[in-house]
Amino acid sequence: MRYFIAVAEELHFGRAAARLHMSQPPLSVQIGRLEDEIGTPLFERSTRHVVLTPAGTHLQGRARALLENLEQIRDEMREFATGIAGEITAGFVSSANYTVLPGVVQLFRMRREQVALKLMPLTSGEQLERLSAGALDVGIVRDEYPLDDALAAEVIYEERLVACLPVGHPLAAQREVSPDEIATMPIISYPSSLMPGYLERVAQAVGPTDVVEEVVHQETALGFVAAGVGASILPESVRQLAPASIAVVPIAGSPTTRLLAVYPTRGRVGAIREAFVACLHEAAASL
Repeated sequence: MRYFIAVAEELHFGRAAARLHMSQPPLSVQIGRLEDEIGTPLFERSTRHVVLTPAGTHLQGRARALLENLEQIRDEMREFATGIAGEITAGFVSSANYTVLPGVVQLFRMRREQVALKLMPLTSGEQLERLSAGALDVGIVRDEYPLDDALAAEVIYEERLVACLPVGHPLAAQREVSPDEIATMPIISYPSSLMPGYLERVAQAVGPTDVVEEVVHQETALGFVAAGVGASILPESVRQLAPASIAVVPIAGSPTTRLLAVYPTRGRVGAIREAFVACLHEAAASL
């Protein structure tokens, strides 16, 4: 089509060949092949003149539009390749709502307006399963856990672990509680299959605990605490959520918990994922 447009505009095979930086014979061969494929002559040729046939005149307008569309499609494909356009599905633990999630959503949507961002609230365990199955592009999970070779992880944000107690509890007024004191309390915790890394981190920080209830979300854990069922070990950002009936007390030694971005080492949204993770780091740095 580019060869045809050059000849149609120049109406001279020699000038068209020079414009295309090629010799005239191959150009004539290509135009002949195009005419054979279409099934009708596109040019009337003589020793002095080259003019378009009615079919050639019609094709000239269509060919220009076709090439313009192809250029547009090529630009669109380049946007997908560079992460300017496309889509990404991101999972997140509920506690990310009170730290990095609002900032990353704002930053990413501002910088990647043409990328569709789908957010899915899931526990860490659910995210790891979906990441391995290819159903998620990136996950925001709580604390490290052994990953298979198909997944990689980056630490995004670190915060202290705290004990959440009913305000009437004898230890609620203390400046901090020790692991030994936590060992005496009934604890509201999580199923190990849903929050494996977090439970391992809590065990490292405070040792064995007396788990009396297992819940899925920290909001539910706070509800049990407020009801006097027991205490719960949660990230410090829970202060934004805890009602006045709950005391949030630091743990001796200031153990921490971390949010991580987990993603497949190979994937269809590499450039988009890199942009999303970069926004995660920036959102965390602003906290």
